[in-house]
Amino acid sequence: MIRSPKYNKGLAFSEVERDRLYLRGLLPPAILSQAVQAERVMINIRAKASDMDRHSYLTSLQDRNESLFYHVLSENIEELLPIVHMPTVSQYCQTYGLMFKSLPRSLFISIRDRGRVFSILKNWPERRVKAICLTDGERVGALGDLGVQAVGVPKSKLALYTACGGIPPNMCLPICIDAGTNNQELLKSPFYVGVKHQRVRGDAYYELIDEVMSAVKRRFGNTCLMHLEDMSFENLGRLFARYRGTFPCFSDDVQGTAAVVLAGVLAAAPLTGRDLADHTFMFAGDGAGGTAIAEVLAEAVARRRVRPNDMIIDARKRFWVVDRRGLVVRGRGDADALPDQALPYCHDGPVCGDLVSAVRTIKPSVLIGISDGGAPIAFGREVCEAMAAEHDRPVILPLSQPEAEVSPEDAYEWTGGRAVFADRVRRAPGASVTLSDGRQLHPGCIESAYLFPGIGLGTLVSRATRLRDDMLLAAAETLASLVTDEDRARGALYPPVCAMRHVSANVACAVAKKAYEAGVATELPKPHDMMATINAFMYRGQYRRYR
Repeated sequence: MIRSPKYNKGLAFSEVERDRLYLRGLLPPAILSQAVQAERVMINIRAKASDMDRHSYLTSLQDRNESLFYHVLSENIEELLPIVHMPTVSQYCQTYGLMFKSLPRSLFISIRDRGRVFSILKNWPERRVKAICLTDGERVGALGDLGVQAVGVPKSKLALYTACGGIPPNMCLPICIDAGTNNQELLKSPFYVGVKHQRVRGDAYYELIDEVMSAVKRRFGNTCLMHLEDMSFENLGRLFARYRGTFPCFSDDVQGTAAVVLAGVLAAAPLTGRDLADHTFMFAGDGAGGTAIAEVLAEAVARRRVRPNDMIIDARKRFWVVDRRGLVVRGRGDADALPDQALPYCHDGPVCGDLVSAVRTIKPSVLIGISDGGAPIAFGREVCEAMAAEHDRPVILPLSQPEAEVSPEDAYEWTGGRAVFADRVRRAPGASVTLSDGRQLHPGCIESAYLFPGIGLGTLVSRATRLRDDMLLAAAETLASLVTDEDRARGALYPPVCAMRHVSANVACAVAKKAYEAGVATELPKPHDMMATINAFMYRGQYRRYR
């Protein structure tokens, strides 16, 4: 009992339990409640010298006392989110070969396992798996290809599914696909724990993924949430097209960040005085990240248009893209060589060689920066001043990591304090930005954890067989509706991070209702009180009483 993280309670075992379970003498005589243990954990965490030390301590706690780990994480999510998730988990992934422990916290399937994937899935000790986070480690943010060492990312995602969304940990399964790596440093390292060969692509890769998906469906059913993470956009696009009709499929890169951005723009409506369909959007950056966000936003715009014959192709006309060579238009010299994902946003328009001239010409009301690797396209003083010259409350969202396009201090100063701002920087609780007029603002963080735990919870409660676009848009609209006037007054476009459990419950309720409306829910009959059903389902990490 005390060696199993699933059942261990530490010093919280009562006198009766110690006698009945033969634990007398195996523990010190004191009995400490879970609340006291949680307080002790936080004291130890705050005493650590670095976030990596804190992450290691939390990982060790999860390996010995699962209930206490999730209780501490959910009760202190604002403080611990940057430690258990990004950016600290990136450092953990880089050193995973040195920190590997044999406790099975994830499943590894390599390219050599083709033909026996189902038997490998049967080795996983839990049988009621309903949420899978799968990665091949090819694109871990700015770190690029980390191969099998990217396994820390799905582990952290699923920890948030439980801590924020209340999905029981025994229903969560992280899977790392080892298709090799092109990271030469890892291939030369004697401590790399994956298969040492160049990354496999093409038919062999997709055949392995197809076998994994077939084995998951056979073992756990087609209502199992498939969260695809940190893959190349090319692979994500093909996998989504192939499997979203078989499973409820989700990805932060394709949907999560985009839905949170959508929620922020919707929440800003009382400040900007504009409906979503009245905005003009501009994306600045290289890669497919910006167009992935644009596609979700364009779908939302198309659904909000008054005329019934409005389509997404019309909505895309309000979206413009700027890359390193300037505004993406048909008259540009390299228009024929544009990547496929940029073509729907290549419009007829003037040739603008840089971001400043593009902003002055197109006059966007929402400026979003996101670059997939490399330095971002900076939002300098001229860019911000041009935004403020055309709009009373311009929306500026720099999303690139680890270096953003503009800091909140500069964005506020260059727009006279009128910018509606949010970025992806996780600030300390209570951190603020002081304006030149003395006002203190608390810009919100565009954090996908606001949505994906609730989306997962909603699909599980309804046993949905698909994750449709209208379910995703309902999640974003629900998140926006939870932003109060007080939040907006302090400069935030999102609720406080400490309210994530409440946010996830409301998001799950909206997603589940949409699943029933769309006919993709298989949990019948439909619950009379959806919110009560969701709250009853949510795992809370409380110690159980053993009889």
